Amino acid sequence: MVKCNLSRIMGERRLKIADVARDTGINRGTITRIYNETATRIEIEAIDKLCEYLDIEVGELYEKVQKNSD
Repeated sequence: MVKCNLSRIMGERRLKIADVARDTGINRGTITRIYNETATRIEIEAIDKLCEYLDIEVGELYEKVQKNSD
C-alpha cells in the first residue's frame, strides 16, 4: 500500500492546512484528504506543487509500505 507522509512533514514544520492551501493554491479540501490519507485520486500537479513548496522529493511524500496481514 502507498503511505502519505504529509501529516508528519507538516507536523514537523508546524504548518497548517490553511497555510499550505493558501501558499500553494491547492484546494483546502484536497490537502485535507491528502493529509488524512482519504484521497482516492490526486492530480499530479497537486503532488508537484506540494513537493516544490515543501522542498522534498515525491519519494519523501509518498512511500510504498508492506500491507499488514492482520
